[in-house]
Amino acid sequence: MSSNTILRGILFGALTGAAWGLVFLAPELTRDFSPWQLAAGRYLAYGLFAAVLIAPRLRALLPHLGLAEWRALVWLSLLGNVVYYVFLASAVQMGGMAMTSLVIGFLPVAVTIIGSRGKGAVPIAKLAPSLALGLAGIACVAWQSLGGAQASAAGSQQVIGFFCALGALVSWTTYAVGNSRWLARLHAISAHDWSLLTGLVTGLLSLFIAVPAFTILLEPRSGAQWTSFIGVCAGVAIFASIFGNACWNKASRLLPLTMIGQMILFETLFALLYGFLWERRLPTLLETAAMVLVTASVMLCVSAHRVVDEGGGH
Repeated sequence: MSSNTILRGILFGALTGAAWGLVFLAPELTRDFSPWQLAAGRYLAYGLFAAVLIAPRLRALLPHLGLAEWRALVWLSLLGNVVYYVFLASAVQMGGMAMTSLVIGFLPVAVTIIGSRGKGAVPIAKLAPSLALGLAGIACVAWQSLGGAQASAAGSQQVIGFFCALGALVSWTTYAVGNSRWLARLHAISAHDWSLLTGLVTGLLSLFIAVPAFTILLEPRSGAQWTSFIGVCAGVAIFASIFGNACWNKASRLLPLTMIGQMILFETLFALLYGFLWERRLPTLLETAAMVLVTASVMLCVSAHRVVDEGGGH
């Protein structure tokens, strides 16, 4: 693995974080609508845009898509998109952005630990300093944010929000590992096309929640509320789903799974940044410390992979 490959992978990881950080802000912008409605709206838009973009190449891709590939697309779409975002939007609306980004911040630890068990992966002992700094950064965010989160939400809602965030964590960890392994075995399908195919399947799956979400669960809304809702869904679909997922799949092909786990830290950083802008304030000392620690964690992870590369590891 060359230094240029690592740097390109990190760049795509950072772009992914910038795009995916927006998903934490969307539930705050659409509090008049339920998480089910937000997930349905976002992924209907994602599926529509993906269908338009993949249409010219779909005929050429179909011969390379067997039953196993379609089954993988279905479960990856469910875990990484529909189920994950329902959990995440519920967590944000009931527990707040800070608490949710904190819990999701454990994604790099979970993915990296799972990835370290793979053949040829960097041993977990060499990743320990990087993981320790990442956990220290998350601890800083926890110390800073949990008190405010508890003060802004009812106790029962806070607990439910926390478990929803845990559900999102488990769902997306499973997706990240499975998606990375599928990308490694695909040769005739590009990372971008795989992302668009995932979007197409996600859009079809979202129809199953869109029908009850916009009929049984629908309450009267004003024209301005619907305009805002549609704008947010379309924006998140384009930037977070299409652009963000394409960058993530590119990074997944350039970097090993243990390092991909570290790249998810960028999502936490950007989610916090967007939260500060939304609240119109500067980060506190603890929040600044968390950002420094998280960045140092990524750099140590890069260093660990370079050492293994120089020693002929992989």
